[in-house]
Amino acid sequence: MSVQNSLGKGIDQPAKGIALICLALLLFSTHDTISKYLSGFYPIVMVVWARYVVHTLMMLFIFIPKSGLSVVRTKRPGMQLARALCLIGTSLFFTTGLRYIPLAEATAVNFLAPLLVTALSVPLLKEHVSRSQWLAVLTGFVGVTIVVRPGGSLFTPEILFPLASALCFGFYQILTRQLSGIDSPTTSNFLTGIFNSLIMTALVPFFWSTPTLSHGLLMIGLGTCGMLGHLLLTEAFRHAPPALLAPFSYGQILFAGMYGYLIFNHTPDIYGVVGISVICLSGLAVAWGQRKR
Repeated sequence: MSVQNSLGKGIDQPAKGIALICLALLLFSTHDTISKYLSGFYPIVMVVWARYVVHTLMMLFIFIPKSGLSVVRTKRPGMQLARALCLIGTSLFFTTGLRYIPLAEATAVNFLAPLLVTALSVPLLKEHVSRSQWLAVLTGFVGVTIVVRPGGSLFTPEILFPLASALCFGFYQILTRQLSGIDSPTTSNFLTGIFNSLIMTALVPFFWSTPTLSHGLLMIGLGTCGMLGHLLLTEAFRHAPPALLAPFSYGQILFAGMYGYLIFNHTPDIYGVVGISVICLSGLAVAWGQRKR
């Protein structure tokens, strides 16, 4: 779940930016909690379908009256489709993983994405990565190894789902960076929602299970949390620079741990806490290196 930065000239309200990104991360964690809950009752395809359809309908309601069809015009339709497929892969893999992996641990593993972006930026973007940044990437993978240590309860094939999600999200962020100077963030996110809604709508009849009223409302809440979270995240970057806000993104793991304890009665063991801390520290090291550059 990432939004391109739409930076204005008035980036001079850091407190407001921090507050907005924290609220966005709380919404993202709420989204993941609802996904985990609903995945216990409905096929994954149906849960992901509800998320994208509600998200896209809300964007239609908000942006089309104001911007018209110009909001969906793109100069790189192929890249936009690839970006959408990466995000739908992230959603499918991560939501599937939530069926088997506790919320905090799955979220922490998914936060390998910034480290993967650092590694992938060398062959794909021809960027220079320092030794310290490579060390941070390797340290992040050590953190995952601690979380899913051999012999531990998470050392199962299912841990591959959040790992695959992180890989897809890494490619999604790479494509987001490449498109940032071509299309507006609104266009990119709108097209992602449209593409993924169409794809999931084509698949959902094969997995359909009529939801109850309460679960139907949760599905609406799922898309609403995702949509509002993206809007708030974009707005946060209008008030504070990415280098300042990047460390706060790891607060999502704390929110995930809170929901995991309150809703699913799960608390990470000591190895999980150490591994999650190592992942966070390695991600912060990468963010610090980018800030220095």
